[in-house]
Amino acid sequence: MAKVSIAPILKPRSRRFSARPVLHSCVRSLVTALLLCASYSASQDMHPTEAQVKAAYLFNFGRFVSWSGERASTGQFQICILGKDPFGEVLDATVRGESIDHKNITVQRLAGMQQAASCNILFVGISEAGRLSSILADAQRMHLLTVSDVRHFAEQGGNIGFVEQGDRVRFEVNLQAAERNHLVLSSELLKVAVKVIAKDSGH
Repeated sequence: MAKVSIAPILKPRSRRFSARPVLHSCVRSLVTALLLCASYSASQDMHPTEAQVKAAYLFNFGRFVSWSGERASTGQFQICILGKDPFGEVLDATVRGESIDHKNITVQRLAGMQQAASCNILFVGISEAGRLSSILADAQRMHLLTVSDVRHFAEQGGNIGFVEQGDRVRFEVNLQAAERNHLVLSSELLKVAVKVIAKDSGH
């Protein structure tokens, strides 16, 4: 699997993936460090894989999104994976011992959307690309934050879509879709996104 460089935050390398965001330095915004660096200590691998970078993003997205209603008051924070799992043990290792809003984080692999009711973040695997419309409709009803590396995910109505720009892993945000899911996205998260879609086709 391809490797990425993270030093001093994420330094691009030839044909390696990097999650260095749009901002040019940590000084401009501490959100860069929170999104990318929080999951890696100085003693850990400084050349993380693509899966590790995406897992770090997935975990840290939860710090920049607010949920409403019953989901906001639950005692656990669940990151769920639907379809083919690209992370293996990487995501579990990333969130182990971590918390969001004082809630313990758990990772769940789902057999179907009927199991997604208690999720906060739903990662949609590439294997589910053919049925995005129904998945996103269910996610909207359940007020889930949807994330995926399916091509054009945000443009199709997903909330956050991973994209590759050269040797970097970046992400796009569909703000209108997030609002339909009753989610409040931090302005700091939007600053880091490579693209923010304010209006979509209403999927």
